[in-house]
Amino acid sequence: MDAKIWMQRERRCRAPPTPKTFCQKYGLMFEVVDLRWGIRNAEATDHMTTELCLEELDRCRKTSLGPTFVALLGDQYGPCPIPMRIEEKEWEVLRAQLTTRPGDLELVAHHFQRDENTVPPTYVLQAVGSRESHRPEEATLTSVLRCGAQEARRLGLITQEQWLHYHRSVIEWEIERGLLSLTDGHQGATVFLREIRDLNKHILEDCALNMVDRLPDGCLDTDAQNLLSSLKGRIADKQPGVLKAHYLLWSRDLVNPKNKAHAQYLKELGEQFVARANHQVLERLRELEVGRQELAWLYQEIRHHLGLSAEATKTFCGRQELLVQVGQRLRQSDSYPHTPLVLFGPPGIGKTALMCKLAEQMPRLLGCKVVTILRLLGTSQVSCDARCLLQSVCFQICLAYGLPLPPAQILGVHARTVQFFHTLLHTVSCRNFESLVILLDSVDDVDSIYHARRIPWLPPKCPPRVHLILSVCSGTRGVLDTVRQMIMDPESYWEVKPLSTNQGQEMIQLLLEASQRTLSPGQRDLLWASLPECGHPGRLMLAFEEARKWTSFTVPAPLASTAKDAMYQLCAQLEQTHGQLLVARVLGYIVSSRNGLSEAELKDILSLDDEVLQAAYQDWTPPSKELLRFPPLLWVRLRRDLGNCLARRPVDGFTLLAIAQRQLAEVVQERYLSGPEKAKRHGVLADFFLGTWSQGTKKLIILPLVGKPLNLDRKVAPQPLWFSDTVANLRKLKELPHHLLHSGRIQELKQEVLGSMNWIICRGISGGIESLLDDFDLCAPYMDCPEVGLIREALQLCSLAVELRGMERNILCTELLARLHFFITSHPELVGQLCQQAQSWFRVCPHPVLVPLGGFLQPPGGPLRAILTGCHKGITSMAWSLEEKLLVIGTQDGIVAVWDMEEQQLIHILTGHTGEVRCLQVFAKGTLTVSASKDRSLRLWNLLSGQEKFTIWDRGATDPTEPQISSLYVDETKKVVYSSSSSKVSAWDLETAELVFHILGDASDPWMFTAVLTSWATMLTMSKGGVVTLWSSATGRVQGKQHLSSIKEETPTCGVSVQKSGKMVIGFSKGSICLVSSKGESLLEKLPEAVGFLVVSEDESLLAAGFGRSVRIFLADSQGFHRFMAADLEHEDTVQTAVFGAENNLIVTGSRDALIQVWSLSEQGNLLDILEGVGAPMNLLARGGTLVASASQQSSSFKVWDLTYTQKPRASAPFLDRTGLTAVSHNGSYVYFPKIGDKNKVTIWDLAEGKEQDVLDTSNEVRCLEVAEQAKLLFTGLVSGIVLVFPLNSRQDVLCIPPPEARKAISCMALSKGEEHLAITYDSIVLVLDINPGDPCPVIDGPTYTFYTQLPETISSVAILANYRVIYGMTNGNLFLYECANSKVFPLEAHGNLVTCVEVSHKEQLAVSGSEKTLLCLWDLQACKWKFKMSYTNSYCQGVQCACFSKDDKYVYAGLRDRSIIVWSVLDGTLLAVQFVHALVNRIIPTANGFIAPTRHGYLIRERFQCPSSRASQQDPLKNFKKAVWMVKSRQQEELAAAAAALQDLGSGSAQENECKSNKRSQVCLIV
Repeated sequence: MDAKIWMQRERRCRAPPTPKTFCQKYGLMFEVVDLRWGIRNAEATDHMTTELCLEELDRCRKTSLGPTFVALLGDQYGPCPIPMRIEEKEWEVLRAQLTTRPGDLELVAHHFQRDENTVPPTYVLQAVGSRESHRPEEATLTSVLRCGAQEARRLGLITQEQWLHYHRSVIEWEIERGLLSLTDGHQGATVFLREIRDLNKHILEDCALNMVDRLPDGCLDTDAQNLLSSLKGRIADKQPGVLKAHYLLWSRDLVNPKNKAHAQYLKELGEQFVARANHQVLERLRELEVGRQELAWLYQEIRHHLGLSAEATKTFCGRQELLVQVGQRLRQSDSYPHTPLVLFGPPGIGKTALMCKLAEQMPRLLGCKVVTILRLLGTSQVSCDARCLLQSVCFQICLAYGLPLPPAQILGVHARTVQFFHTLLHTVSCRNFESLVILLDSVDDVDSIYHARRIPWLPPKCPPRVHLILSVCSGTRGVLDTVRQMIMDPESYWEVKPLSTNQGQEMIQLLLEASQRTLSPGQRDLLWASLPECGHPGRLMLAFEEARKWTSFTVPAPLASTAKDAMYQLCAQLEQTHGQLLVARVLGYIVSSRNGLSEAELKDILSLDDEVLQAAYQDWTPPSKELLRFPPLLWVRLRRDLGNCLARRPVDGFTLLAIAQRQLAEVVQERYLSGPEKAKRHGVLADFFLGTWSQGTKKLIILPLVGKPLNLDRKVAPQPLWFSDTVANLRKLKELPHHLLHSGRIQELKQEVLGSMNWIICRGISGGIESLLDDFDLCAPYMDCPEVGLIREALQLCSLAVELRGMERNILCTELLARLHFFITSHPELVGQLCQQAQSWFRVCPHPVLVPLGGFLQPPGGPLRAILTGCHKGITSMAWSLEEKLLVIGTQDGIVAVWDMEEQQLIHILTGHTGEVRCLQVFAKGTLTVSASKDRSLRLWNLLSGQEKFTIWDRGATDPTEPQISSLYVDETKKVVYSSSSSKVSAWDLETAELVFHILGDASDPWMFTAVLTSWATMLTMSKGGVVTLWSSATGRVQGKQHLSSIKEETPTCGVSVQKSGKMVIGFSKGSICLVSSKGESLLEKLPEAVGFLVVSEDESLLAAGFGRSVRIFLADSQGFHRFMAADLEHEDTVQTAVFGAENNLIVTGSRDALIQVWSLSEQGNLLDILEGVGAPMNLLARGGTLVASASQQSSSFKVWDLTYTQKPRASAPFLDRTGLTAVSHNGSYVYFPKIGDKNKVTIWDLAEGKEQDVLDTSNEVRCLEVAEQAKLLFTGLVSGIVLVFPLNSRQDVLCIPPPEARKAISCMALSKGEEHLAITYDSIVLVLDINPGDPCPVIDGPTYTFYTQLPETISSVAILANYRVIYGMTNGNLFLYECANSKVFPLEAHGNLVTCVEVSHKEQLAVSGSEKTLLCLWDLQACKWKFKMSYTNSYCQGVQCACFSKDDKYVYAGLRDRSIIVWSVLDGTLLAVQFVHALVNRIIPTANGFIAPTRHGYLIRERFQCPSSRASQQDPLKNFKKAVWMVKSRQQEELAAAAAALQDLGSGSAQENECKSNKRSQVCLIV
């Protein structure tokens, strides 16, 4: 959106730059178009200049938003231009009037020449000359023509309009075009009228000579004055609202800038212009806002492509046979699934015109009702980006078929948009209504496709009644090869071949007719001779552009025969006309830009190029001594001659210029951007987008006629990152990194872009996390800088928080600071600078915010490589394609998703299964996969193309009682796939999909496991009753049976095959592990619990058996397997899956508590790391090389980890706690937690050193930990009921607090705020003990009080006050306050579910309690009533984990199980801040200005809470949550409402009139 103003001036007047800044705040680009600025007077009134001015005026009216035309009108009418062209009939009339004056007739005939190439023929003005010496001749010619026209008008031979062509001045032409000819109001026009009082009295004085029109002899030109008066009268009559008059008193030095009256006039004029322009912009914006359509961007995009299509088809010729063939193909495939069609050919062969013609004729070609969607890719911002393109197509399809529009949750993740698009195509197909045809032209012009190995959104097959047609260049860019990997059917490819000679000539003829031109026979012969058998439409178009300029009296030079030569010839011709320097710079700047340049930007850039300015002002000096600009007329002339070589593309609301032909762009690169010239052009562009020379900063230059340095203001647009609080400088964001990089200014690139928090925030908020990553990916290959990689990886790790919380400034600052803080010292240049900038922003943040004081999120360089959000339900199976770097995922909703792990994007969504995908097997060097589903079908897929090769429906698939397939095995040698269920084993030929054999089992004794041992040509099945059957894998015939003799009264639970030895290992329900082969059986081990899973390493040398919360490792030997390590790998919850590392030195295990643990097998089971899964039970682990993918059946997301990180030094070693039973001492210097693998010990972890400092032996399993910070004591509650007290300064002296009853396990403990009392709870017992000062350590006395709850439920949380009052919560949600001194219990209002935490304020007047269902209650302990209730719910919330009061009791900090921390105001119940911390917080400990909190990731959160004294402008902390509701209930408000309702009931006498209205939930804090 532009605000372009045509400036028509009587005198030079410089307006203040305010409108430019004003427009930028609204995302507009302000441009003053004054083609007469900076040129000589002779050129200003040149006939070509006048025509260009009128064209520019029309362009302003067409494109401007707001002000479009400003005229400064005084007392001069101005010169009248000579018409450039006179039509033949009009010429004959004029000549007839001049026959009596032979001299005049000869003068006119000398300057006009007949051009028979125009239709109809015209007489063309020949150049009169551009020097002052030609002025008298020009004046005479003007006078002669005016006399002839006057006589012809008197005789009625020409019209008034024709007569005006010879009498109107430039001023009137422009005012007529810009104002008086308008039929729909003045549309942003303004006329400033300067009236000089008493001018008539002094009009003959010398000082007034330049103020009025004069004849050549110096006399007053009364005709001009009369025409001027008439013009002013017409303006006043037709558009009085646009007139702004200024009256000045006469003085002899009136036009002297030092004259006070004149200076005041200029000041008032400037102020009025600024106010008027700003007002017009605002009015237009208001009009647009009122009439704004919800999907205006989509309608604009559709209109853009339809407009280009209409232009492209105007001169379409030939290709009829190809159109018919494509139509036949579409009709034949309309009723069944088919592949997309691909039209390919070299650049300029006419693919775009063909695609547009197809779109135009599609109803006729397809022979039915059709919805046609056309996109000419690369011609607009939306069509340049795959994400935006897909979204626009989805929106258009939904609108066309009346379907619901895609929701924001879908559009927010590209993978979901891809799936939505594929699903949408099938939905349209099933409607059996109008057919859908999508035409995507120039697929290779989409940025992400050009650089990608695959095209993820391209469906390999289209459903019935849906057609997709692509066009691709067959050049060297390689996109066609990428498409061929996706669409492998050779019949889907149609080559677009050159036109025949006759068709080429027909095309030229159509183009000439459309432009009302023709050629002489000689010129036509020359044209065809230059293009022997040329059927290349692009070359023909270039030839036409040249030939249309030929007049009938022109003797043209031969044209180039090839497209490239034609481009060079075009450049040479432009250089000859406009100068080599100007052509080189204009084209060079446009090609060097990332997305193109607007005209305003290009003129600013040319004004910064000293060499261009020196050439422009070689023969005259600029009109101003204060500023220096490039004369815009020079650019407009060049732009006109470039014609269709320039493409206009809407980008970010602006119209950008780009090179239309790819061949021309390549020629510009070769001709003008070779060697150091490329870096220079990028350097000037970088200076412009940096704003180096804006805001009045002057730049030195030496002009040829001046000879000394001049320091002048170039008046270029300022380039801040933000134009306003909500409008970002998108042009700077997209262009600056590109130019700094390619100009070699790497240090500036680091400072201004990659290491600038302001840049990162602005780019992220305006373009999303993907645009930020694109910037870093753009720069990384050219920079050897580890810090850039760290920041880039940190940004990628931010993606989950951004998806959950939205892109906000505080989100980015928090995420980056908490991840990069570890590297401040080691990487100060970029990382340190970035962290300092984040800290600086937090200091001035106007909203309540949590400020990280150290690193506590996973830093870059760690194991996590990607968090990928699926477009599906829970994940049920995974398999790697190592050769192709793909990960194949099967889901609960029957989708097979294929992810490219190198580019971390979804490339295929394979649909067809109607039930859960149970198994996946990848083979054929990673190019094929077979999937087995709950719907009892097998499908074979090509992973490269995404096409389904065939479907196998297992016999009995329609029977719902038929057992489902439980395992798959592919024998690549025999090309057979085996599927097995509890009652059937089937073998299928992978090439023909034919059945090889079926084996049916005994329904009364179903098979539990099947192993296909290809090397031994056998299969083994294990039944529930312990029967092992041996089968031939080739024929399916029985070869033997045996019953397991070593296993009694156990059923098989799991199994794994060992291919090398031809055996299988079976796990049983009571813990037995048995090795079974065709020769017999042997018992390997007897585990204490049922075997949950069995896995073997890739080389089958290791075996892992999971049972309960443990994993046991076995090593292969000649007899089978023997135990590898003495100790099992212990977990906190049930282990569900495991996978060995690539070199057998690691094993990775996943458990039901969503944790992933990495163990070293070379160090006898040493725990290396604990990783956070996806927040759901960890069911699946799959290794591909050094990468491990982890997933859950309860989550659509999965994570990818790099196991090589264990061999690299880490920025900070996290403490390895899996229990959540952490305690912290010495202000966060030490962390205490049960030792991994031995819960009878407590690890003391030194956070500063990042290592274990000591271990405390408790001799029993630890259940809870508490630290008395002031007393320097560590309390350890044990399963045995004993509490051991360790002095932190002297760990040798241990105190023991015995349980009240033998072997009663401790539930929880709590210390009073002053650490005077300790409460210890068991299932239903509470002990209260005193802590008294002592030497050398405090003395613990008691128990002072003991009481029983006498309830069947157990105590889940407890808090104690200084006056021996105890608050305790129960597992059923009940909450009680017990006064020990009086033995009184006060029941508080129940939570309704398990109370997870209870905390008392420091002044002990308030308490807070939290529950599993995310209900927080604030209690008044004096009244024993709740004060506020807070209910916080979102789509992934699971309850409250912990809470505490701030030191001043003003706030409550709470850790939620959705891995976030919230801050709540105690004063009014307002939700102040929400922070996603990616990990479960075990406890929160208040500090002087914030809190510290250990997390399940092994880091200590250390934050400061910053809350401004005034929160009037507080923003909603949940505003970007997609599904988040925070509701606060206030008892005071409820009581007031109840009282008001009671009064109303008394007044009305009827309670029925009072309707109970629930509070509306919204994304804001609601006070009830």
